[in-house]
Amino acid sequence: MASLLCNARIQLTEELEQMQQGTLMRKVKSKNWKKQRYFKLQDDCMTIWYQSKRTGKIESAFSISDVETVREGHQSEVLQSVAEEFPPERCFTIVFYGRRGNLDLIAGSAEEAQCWVQGLHQLIEVATSMDQKEKIDQWIRDWFQKGDKNKDGRMNFKEVQRLLKMMNVDMNEDHALQLFQREEVLSLFQDFSEDGKKLTLLELVDFLRQEQLEDQGTEQLAMELIDKYEPSETARARHVLSADGFLMYLCSPDGSIFNPQHRELWQDMSQPLCHYFISSSHNTYLIEDQIRGQSSIEGYIRALKRGCRCLEVDCWDGPNGEPMVYHGHTFTSKIPFREVVSTLGKYAFKTSDYPVILSLENHCSLEQQEVLAQQLKTILGEKLLTTTTNGRIPIQLPSPEELKHKILLKGKKIGRLEDTLDGPGDEAPDVSDDDNGAETEEEKRRAKKDKESLAQSLSDCVIYCKSVSFRGFQEARRHSRPSEISSFAEAKARKLIRDAGNEFVRHNAWQLTRIYPSGMRTDSSNYNPQEMWNVGCQIVALNFQTAGTEMDLCDGLFSQNGRCGYVLKPPFMRDEETLFDPSDPSSWESPGPITLTIQVISGQQLPKVANSKEGAVIDPLVRVEIHGVPIDQARQETKYIENNGFNPRWDETLQFQLHTPELALVRFVVEDYDKTSRNDFVGQFTLAFANIKPGYRHIHLLSKDGTSIPPSSLFVHIHITEPPGPKQD
Repeated sequence: MASLLCNARIQLTEELEQMQQGTLMRKVKSKNWKKQRYFKLQDDCMTIWYQSKRTGKIESAFSISDVETVREGHQSEVLQSVAEEFPPERCFTIVFYGRRGNLDLIAGSAEEAQCWVQGLHQLIEVATSMDQKEKIDQWIRDWFQKGDKNKDGRMNFKEVQRLLKMMNVDMNEDHALQLFQREEVLSLFQDFSEDGKKLTLLELVDFLRQEQLEDQGTEQLAMELIDKYEPSETARARHVLSADGFLMYLCSPDGSIFNPQHRELWQDMSQPLCHYFISSSHNTYLIEDQIRGQSSIEGYIRALKRGCRCLEVDCWDGPNGEPMVYHGHTFTSKIPFREVVSTLGKYAFKTSDYPVILSLENHCSLEQQEVLAQQLKTILGEKLLTTTTNGRIPIQLPSPEELKHKILLKGKKIGRLEDTLDGPGDEAPDVSDDDNGAETEEEKRRAKKDKESLAQSLSDCVIYCKSVSFRGFQEARRHSRPSEISSFAEAKARKLIRDAGNEFVRHNAWQLTRIYPSGMRTDSSNYNPQEMWNVGCQIVALNFQTAGTEMDLCDGLFSQNGRCGYVLKPPFMRDEETLFDPSDPSSWESPGPITLTIQVISGQQLPKVANSKEGAVIDPLVRVEIHGVPIDQARQETKYIENNGFNPRWDETLQFQLHTPELALVRFVVEDYDKTSRNDFVGQFTLAFANIKPGYRHIHLLSKDGTSIPPSSLFVHIHITEPPGPKQD
């Protein structure tokens, strides 16, 4: 019989003790649905159960590791709807990772609400700061909670058997003994350890240099790793690393496939906006489909927290002179524009300091456009950009650095930006007399037409992102206005890529382009963003609410550079005279392909497939996909391992040739093999090739929603072979 353990890191405070005694609170789903539930923190201090007051039946449970944050007061649409009935100090919202809905609660008193808010904050801090060993311990605790069917805090043989099946383990007793040993890691450890029991400082330095290709400050790094990951104080004092410490290092961020230096802000942020890929969302207000889905400010909060820097808002006339946001001519619900702007003001710069572009789809009357402009200015204040950074006509777009903490409005504008500003910057583009006559007349005619449908006050809020119809690359180049932007539906963009790939790359070197999904995608599905990035399109708008490969690629690209939402394009895409065409290898100045060799060694604690039959154990395989220029697109997979999601061992080598590694994303996918139907998704991890660290590395898998699923991981060895340099005479 095994008893459940509590997390040793948690100091039992008064709040946590009160939470363990349980509290009666109202769970709120809408203005009319408010039901009493009994909430209780379990003895492990990492699980919360709640049950119906009426039936006493346990309704649900969640782990603290599923909770992203707690918001106090009326900070959700649901709690705002009951604001007159319940004061803010009694209300709070529990926000979960991924796409799980929020939990809106009303406590019996302000003191009770504070007790839960403070207690949850304390527990979230513990959960987010766990190392890999603690995550494994917590993972075991979570499974024990699930396996302990009769909730007596102990487990009999039947419960243990059922638990092992739930944990993806199909085994006999001998196998059970080896379960938590990592033989492949121990074997690697012994290759470098003379006595097989420890790595001396010099042995660790050898491993770091030879296998991990750490060639700078290696001795200092070895000392730091021992201090950080060696559990034994004695070993730390002697500057040696035990097998446990070695495993801890390999499972840590320092042993991850993702270069930890690239997790931080590591790119030059002083180049023009058009030189960056920008994390961008389509119909940000929708959290479901495009026809009947719910519109919610939650869509904006989620997108901004993911580092999104270009949001979309569809505005229509609303009652009482208040513009509303929803998907026109559909049955989607509506939210006031004022609420969207308030949310933007509050959350715009919590994840990133760099500028947010608000893409305005304006369907309002002139009267309500005045309201739009007034609400933008009064709510956003100084954050809203209302003039160029230097008050002069721009000869190029400003940089993310210059636009820190600024919100830029993208929309239509009456006339030209230069008509409202002083003379040009240092070098004005040449405009010959031939250009002036007919074109000026045409522009005057357009400005007159715009004045009839566009409020001047709203037009004045548009500075660097004036929406214009696309009339060809030559036409755009002739005007040479970097502050203009064209938008293309995905099909139009694909045609331009096919017909004029190089011109598209050149265009995107000096002006912004926005791509959006086809109107036929009523299910909120996404197109492949990679082909748009291949020609340098910056604002590639996706439905953030829809999980899948496309959002994995988006999250993979933007998980670097401090998750600031901006990723610098490679040099050959920032040159207005570039010859690069992603579909034409002869246009590349490349010394030849890079070879990426991936040895897929093993998997650890892979999650169960959603909605799988009780007792079913997965047959996992690993597929590695390369997403990049057409010639680099590739996928290879390992064989599947029968009945083992706990510690499968593949030991297979996959190899890829990359001609344009600067644009390549690498996606690792684990699937449950099924010979009669489509394989089921288990987990994935995607990153830019530029962020890969070579050597023995762990890949920490993510769920379909892009949230972490500790301690699930893959163990791999990465080798990158550069092409031979030019021969010397």
